[in-house]
Amino acid sequence: MKKGLLIFGSVTAMVAAMPAAAQEAAAVESSGEIVVTAQKRVQNVQDVPISISVVGGEELQEQGSASLVDYAGYVPGMNVSNGGTPGQTTITLRGVAPLNSSQTVGIYLDDAPVGSSALYNRAGAFTIDLMPYDLERIEVLKGPQGTLYGASSIGGLVKYVTVQPDTRTFKVRAGVEGFDVKGGDGFGWGGQVFVNAPIATDTLAISGSFAWRKTPGWVDSINNAALDDQNSYEQRGGRVALLWQPTPELSVKLAGIWQSLDSDGNGLYAADLAGNRLGDGRSYNNYVPESYDIDLDYYAATIDYDFGAATLTSATTYSKTQSRQVQDASYAFGVLFPLLTGGAIAPGVTPFFLDLGLKKWTQEVRLASPSGGRFEWMIGGFYTDEKTSNSQLVRSYDLAGNPIAPLDPLAIVGLPAGYKEYAVFGNATFKLSEQFEVTGGLRWARNEQVFRQISSGAIVPSANNPGTSAESVWTFSVSPQFHINDDAMLYARVATGYRPGGPNVVVPNVPPSVDADRMTNYEVGLKADLANRMVTVDVAAFWMDWTDIQVTRAFGGVSGGANGGKATSKGVEGNIAFRPAPGLTFTATGSYTDATLSEDVPEIDGLDGDRLPAVPKFSGALRADYEFELGGGNKGSFGAGIRHASSRLSLVESDPLAARAKPYTSVDLNASVNFDGHWTLRAYARNLLDNKGEMSRSTMADGLNRPSFLAISPLQPRTIGVAIDMAF
Repeated sequence: MKKGLLIFGSVTAMVAAMPAAAQEAAAVESSGEIVVTAQKRVQNVQDVPISISVVGGEELQEQGSASLVDYAGYVPGMNVSNGGTPGQTTITLRGVAPLNSSQTVGIYLDDAPVGSSALYNRAGAFTIDLMPYDLERIEVLKGPQGTLYGASSIGGLVKYVTVQPDTRTFKVRAGVEGFDVKGGDGFGWGGQVFVNAPIATDTLAISGSFAWRKTPGWVDSINNAALDDQNSYEQRGGRVALLWQPTPELSVKLAGIWQSLDSDGNGLYAADLAGNRLGDGRSYNNYVPESYDIDLDYYAATIDYDFGAATLTSATTYSKTQSRQVQDASYAFGVLFPLLTGGAIAPGVTPFFLDLGLKKWTQEVRLASPSGGRFEWMIGGFYTDEKTSNSQLVRSYDLAGNPIAPLDPLAIVGLPAGYKEYAVFGNATFKLSEQFEVTGGLRWARNEQVFRQISSGAIVPSANNPGTSAESVWTFSVSPQFHINDDAMLYARVATGYRPGGPNVVVPNVPPSVDADRMTNYEVGLKADLANRMVTVDVAAFWMDWTDIQVTRAFGGVSGGANGGKATSKGVEGNIAFRPAPGLTFTATGSYTDATLSEDVPEIDGLDGDRLPAVPKFSGALRADYEFELGGGNKGSFGAGIRHASSRLSLVESDPLAARAKPYTSVDLNASVNFDGHWTLRAYARNLLDNKGEMSRSTMADGLNRPSFLAISPLQPRTIGVAIDMAF
């Protein structure tokens, strides 16, 4: 299956925060405002001169959200394409889609980046997709975040913020859930538990959680009757966190996450080149099972010390990820040795095995002034060391599953690589008056990479060639802000970001390395709370220039990396919340994105003016949520949402293999009853009307680059679930 990646969780600090910051966060939350750590210090989201969307962990649970796909439709400017399981995912923000295998949206777990920054670990197609349990919130930052967050955040950043241990209160939360996917093989189920235990009041606490979820399959194979409902999968994960505060000045946080996902098959549909779906409309055309498994170990240690005049933060993380994927490449390579069966010609059976490994160390140290002064500043340094592996094996079988000796294996490829990055950065805010302030930042980064290309097999030449690259990059940001009053702010922002290049495949006439591509963002925005917070507005208009775009191109039959041309993404995004009565909230979100090439890019058959792939021109959502008292200490809630995304392309518009996904409109419902603050009964429906829309549609080509069929990533069919939770 093109498959899901599992993953998650994390640990670390709430950034430049410390005990004083924790008190500040509590004060802000108690006022009903939303806390974020986007600028690595605790702030009200309405005071940050960046377009930010925040999704709460409890909100995700209430709505039955289990993956990025479920809530991305309610985040303006965010689009997610999914291969059928969580984590097998490509994220775009503001129209910046990866045109090669590396990511354009940075992913952070609390204080540290996760996933590879190098070219050969396919981070653009496999993204951490955290189950919402034990999750405080998700912060989605739009536009390049290169100054504070570094590499690979040219489109923006998704930041998971986990629940931290509480040194004062013993807490237990647990829940069980059952759900039905239309057409699925039986019921899905989930269970989770969370425990927080103070060991020494105000000094030491530990928390732990465990979650297990199984989702039934609903996709069949038209070529293998044994592969009914083949896309079922299981997720399992645990987290342990320890918080030690021996003095008011010192805070030490340790945490570990262990996650796994095991998926049986493919979550895509297949259609012929005219768009007619095969089989019953929910089938794929694979001959062999397309399994996907991934395991993650993640550890973090964060130390904060408040000197009074400044706070020192050290964040150290280590992660190890190993994934194993099987894809049916029969339509790609099997046409090279067609087989005769029952008087008809069928392609040879060629399973493609892909193993990806990542070992990643990160270390960040920063010194930050207290919040609230006329001059706030932060300086820091960052280091990461990655070791990645990319092992590929293509077998050749007949229809009975026997190896074809002269052609087996067709190809063996190994692409081990190493990536090291060093960076120093600074950020400061100067308040010139009560109404006007300026925030600016600067970052210098250098990465050094090594790479080896190892290959053999029936259709690839034998090789064992090394490659290296090194580059230095400067990024900056400037954000003037004008406070109309205490509840309204106008801001402008100019910010840059970059995505690292790296060594290229070693083939004659291929450039030895790929350069970093760059993004410059120009933005103006308004954030305001009106009529005593009855109305909240957050809207931004942006223009982003993308240069030296990293692309994948063919060099005489061999694919390699290249830099090609420029693109522009411009648009408007925002949300408005209206609270006409206590407990009642209406929310509207939307984005219009015009992302196009601004010059010809022959490397990808792109012409000036072509739309970029994976980006709907319009997406938006409406929600209504109502919380009410039922008497006797009981409470109820009800929510309804509708999300829409217009069509999007699989490749740039002029590419002859470009396909256009159908737009979708999905209706979601949720309701709950809480009894005495301890027991909650929940129900939800995702895609209630069973919309047949598509997150992506791609034209699959055979080994001779001829169009073969369409692969469709659909919305998950109507899913209805019930759950019971307890909290003490």
